[in-house]
Amino acid sequence: MPRSLHAAAVLLLLCLNEQPAGPAPLHGSKWSYFGPDGEKSWSKKYPSCGGVLQSPIDLHSDILQYDASLVPLGFQGYNVSANEQFLLTNDGHSVRLNLPSDMHIQGLRSRYSAAQLHLHWGNQNDPHGSEHTVGGKHFAAEMGSFNPSYDKIFRHLQDVKYKGQEVLIPGFSIEELLPERPDEYYRYKGSLTTPPCHPTVLWTVFRNPVQISQEQLLALETALYCTHVDDPSPREMVNNFRRVQNFDERLVYISFRQVQDLTYTGLSLGIILSVALAGVLGICVVLAVSIWLFRRKKSKKGDNKGVIYKPAIKKETEAHA
Repeated sequence: MPRSLHAAAVLLLLCLNEQPAGPAPLHGSKWSYFGPDGEKSWSKKYPSCGGVLQSPIDLHSDILQYDASLVPLGFQGYNVSANEQFLLTNDGHSVRLNLPSDMHIQGLRSRYSAAQLHLHWGNQNDPHGSEHTVGGKHFAAEMGSFNPSYDKIFRHLQDVKYKGQEVLIPGFSIEELLPERPDEYYRYKGSLTTPPCHPTVLWTVFRNPVQISQEQLLALETALYCTHVDDPSPREMVNNFRRVQNFDERLVYISFRQVQDLTYTGLSLGIILSVALAGVLGICVVLAVSIWLFRRKKSKKGDNKGVIYKPAIKKETEAHA
């Protein structure tokens, strides 16, 4: 059975640095999502993690503003031949797919090249691993109908089971991973969601979800480890997502009209139609009752005239007789 996911691996292709962010932590730097080096202590080593413009955030209706200048995005160089290869790596925090430098995105003021794709997920018991939320709702993973193209990545997870392992996989069209109608998206200024958390990211979050199968999600939740193959205390790679951050009174700009996004406000189309129909029926009932009362009142007035005057005339005639 397919499970709905917010477009997350795809989403991270569009996590764009607007300016040089400074050096990222070296490979193997000591930070994690839990424990003494977990998220709560990131700001001790990486001050930006406790600063402003942090991501991820909750995308709720109060902060959304339509922007007609947000044009459809173009994806150039995303259709990679199977003769070429991608490097898939377990970096101890996630599984990362390095992308060729000639991939770039059109529809922005500057040219941005896609550098890598990586994933975030929860665990088997609590599969709510998306970083960004929509109206307070988490999705099972952040990855950017069941999309078989993700198998081109997931079938190789066993080859990168432990930290530091990597494998070359055949090229394929990255555009296949995109959700339907990629011209509908959220846009805001934020940060990297991992150390050093530099606030230099232009986020593009697709509005429409992608679906993967239960088996694919289970592979993410069970196949990988944060530790090296010879580590005496292996740790499963689960819950590798940062919690939602304060939004600091920023706005999120959207490329679609918000009135069309009723499902994200918690109202389904069926509920809305039911309420509308009930309202129409209620008005009809009120009108019908009002007309009936008006006619009844008018009829009683007519009857009262007969009762008041006719007997009086009759009594007066008998008296004269």
